[in-house]
Amino acid sequence: MKRWGESPLDARLPPETVLNQMEMAVIVCDRFSNVIYGNSFARQLFGHGGDEIIGHSVLSLGIAEEDHEQATELARHVLKGNVWEGTFCNLRADGSTVYTRAHAVPLRHPSGAVDGVVIFAREALRSNQREQDRYGLLERIGDRLGGSLELETTLRRVADTLVPQFADHCFIDLYSGDRLYRRVSRHAGGWEPPPGTWAAVGEPVSYPEGHFSAKAMARRDAVLVEDMVQHRFSAPSDSSKRLGDEMGITSVISAPLLVRGELLGVMSMALSNLTRRADPHYDGFDRDLLGAIASRVALAVDNALLFEEERETALAFQKHLLPGERPPRPDGLQIAWRYEPARPLESHGHGIQTQVGGDWYDVIPLSAGRVGLVIGDVEGRGARAAAVMGQLRAALRAFAQDDKPPAEILRKLDEWVRTMTRPERMSSGWNSDDLVRPPLVSCTYFVYDAWSRVLEFANAGHDPPLLITDGEVGELPFESEGAMLGLRAPGMGGEIFFTEETAELKPGTTLVLYTDGLIDRRPKENGEYHTREESRELVRTAIEAVAGRDVETIANAAYEAVPGDINDDVAIVVIRTAGEELAVEERTFPAEPIMVSEARRMAADAFASWGMHDEQAELACLLVSEVVTNVVLHATATPTPRRELVLEGPPLVQFNTGDFSMADLDDAVDAFDEDDWNLGADLGRREPPTKEFRLRLRRGADAVWVEVFDSDMRLPRIRSAGETDEGGRGLYLVDQLASRWGARPTAAGKAVWFELPRG
Repeated sequence: MKRWGESPLDARLPPETVLNQMEMAVIVCDRFSNVIYGNSFARQLFGHGGDEIIGHSVLSLGIAEEDHEQATELARHVLKGNVWEGTFCNLRADGSTVYTRAHAVPLRHPSGAVDGVVIFAREALRSNQREQDRYGLLERIGDRLGGSLELETTLRRVADTLVPQFADHCFIDLYSGDRLYRRVSRHAGGWEPPPGTWAAVGEPVSYPEGHFSAKAMARRDAVLVEDMVQHRFSAPSDSSKRLGDEMGITSVISAPLLVRGELLGVMSMALSNLTRRADPHYDGFDRDLLGAIASRVALAVDNALLFEEERETALAFQKHLLPGERPPRPDGLQIAWRYEPARPLESHGHGIQTQVGGDWYDVIPLSAGRVGLVIGDVEGRGARAAAVMGQLRAALRAFAQDDKPPAEILRKLDEWVRTMTRPERMSSGWNSDDLVRPPLVSCTYFVYDAWSRVLEFANAGHDPPLLITDGEVGELPFESEGAMLGLRAPGMGGEIFFTEETAELKPGTTLVLYTDGLIDRRPKENGEYHTREESRELVRTAIEAVAGRDVETIANAAYEAVPGDINDDVAIVVIRTAGEELAVEERTFPAEPIMVSEARRMAADAFASWGMHDEQAELACLLVSEVVTNVVLHATATPTPRRELVLEGPPLVQFNTGDFSMADLDDAVDAFDEDDWNLGADLGRREPPTKEFRLRLRRGADAVWVEVFDSDMRLPRIRSAGETDEGGRGLYLVDQLASRWGARPTAAGKAVWFELPRG
């Protein structure tokens, strides 16, 4: 054979026809390593061709100087009758470099003697720089996919790995329902497609029939378009096609995202004129590589979707256990809150998968415009912590309606937490001896009266809130830290005490309540962690910088004060007292029926000065009359203590009057000396003190509250009055006509109150 590409064989089907169809270089050398044949693909791969190569050394194919010794070893090994495989670096005629993977076998004479060497070669993806760029790509994809369970992070990491190393353009489209949506659109050099051309992230994508991405999804296999110039495909839109032509798209690979037989979407790579590459075309090996990458991406996407579904379910569960997104607006307070669940930390990989936790907070409306505030944290994370938190919030809301002091509320809550035990289920069944201990809960419960500006509170092992007064940031002083709820498990002795504390807040005072997730285990750049005191100081500094701004700004500043990912969920509640005084009228009356009209007159004057509509004011005065009348009637009907007659001398014996005559009885009485009766001063006859009641009226932005205080400990209740009864309907009217009403015990008796909207 004297000509490049000529076959030495004669057959009905010319061997050259077959060899030139192969996408693999075929080189035939004699025993002296001189080239005697090369197929068409060999010219394309090595970039050398023509008759001048025939008869020349195989080194003339552009084998780099550092691989000459390896080429000699190839010839020596194969001429001994062995098979050789290795990688060469070849320099093309145009100056570019290509790495080739060679598989060499002996060329045998019919007699069995070795006459030469046949080399099969294709572009290599092992060894040297090409090996690092391609085979290392699969390893890096695996590492990056294993670092996150969040879908957006997973997809972003895949695209960042592939572009620009493996592609100029990367698209990932995922199904949502029966529609395909673009989730990733990544391009080399930060280039972005103009609006209205290629689909942007979040937009639906519809591939026409025959499009390479549609083929990949239909065939459930990767599709390679080696040269886009030679193939024309229908584009999703005319503008999309024009942009592709302008960008000079040269080669494309599309691979379906399949997991457990389900099609999640499609992943596409493209090369264009955005970057200069030695070979701007993909080949079959690239297609196989992308197919392997797509399989890993599909599994990671499926895991991320399942995790997101679990996360959304958990967060929705917790969201409905916590107050709504918008805080209430009680009179005399501005409130902002923020809750952030823990996110999976990149440094922990899959170590943190549970998002929900036990942080909780609440604002509870109490009687007469007062407000209950709570911030707390249940030990641990996960569904159980969130479930305990939800039960705690419901229990505290119920206990708070008794209007008892905060310390008493915490005592009741501690008793309730102690009952939250259950037998642990063992592998062999229930074991009643192994009980799950009660959860540990830290919390602080506050009761704030905006009219008196008095803050009552009790603490159960929670961090004290930050206190902002006149621009200075400190801490609300706690006399006692208190023990955490649930600390005293069933069967343990001792008693847990919660200290009742009070503070008077100046106008414009701000409190920042938070859970320990804000200051615990926040990582530094050097890999270490901030101490709790360091974190607390960062929070103080950040809050001090915005102390004069609104409560939302303060809440955000507190959350962002400590850098680094949060290791636990975080709850922040910021409250600020009003700068102005709230309207209140108060007066004490004797508990006499004539005072009912006086109390009504006082109420009418106050309501008129507050600008209430006549009809609403008249209704309020009616209810004032009913409540005051109820208090006066019970005050006058209170039974006086019974006084017994104490006799000295021999005890009297029971007798039957039938045994004695009246004369005998008179004689028996006369037998006693007048001094034998313990009468007179020793009876201690004292007149009871005059009873009083106190009427207090409060005006809020949207409501008025009426409170009547008296010294009677008995709480009122609604009773059913008969048709002919003249009374007994006063509290029924209050219950039917007021927005809310109730009664609470006080230190000196009780308070009956009701609420009406301002009209």
